[in-house]
Amino acid sequence: MAEIKDPENTILMELRDGTVVIELLPDIAPKHVERMKELARAGAYDNVVFHRVIEGFMAQTGDVANGNAEKDFNLRRAGTGSSDLPDLPAEFSTVPHDRGTLGAARSQNPNSANSQFFINFKDNHFLNRQYTVYGRVISGMEHVDSITRGEPPANPDRMISVKVAADA
Repeated sequence: MAEIKDPENTILMELRDGTVVIELLPDIAPKHVERMKELARAGAYDNVVFHRVIEGFMAQTGDVANGNAEKDFNLRRAGTGSSDLPDLPAEFSTVPHDRGTLGAARSQNPNSANSQFFINFKDNHFLNRQYTVYGRVISGMEHVDSITRGEPPANPDRMISVKVAADA
């Protein structure tokens, strides 16, 4: 596992095959970083499925309203929901959408990101300055690469648990 330099701004995401360590970027996107930590600390991301996983593009998750594999799971609706918290303003930056970066999923409205996010499988620079980048995988990208593909996948993988490293 990677060396964790800032436990308060590091996420530990437990997947089927192992732990993914995500370094958050509070200097780049402070509101998105705070939201992820708030939802992680509330347990909102635990057992939420990857509802949109496109080969050669990205894996999307974080629909805390519809994507929980143990509660109100509705794969047909997964991807349409968010948390009860207000949407976030865009925090676009010059940080590129490289392989392993975490981006905020949103509707066509740039200020509609809430709880959903995606992890890029490859460099997706066509997303630059259009979607907020607020983290990067620093360890465990091989576990992200093994997430089951589909829109939605027939048997979706899920985030077993998501924790702030400072709390783990």
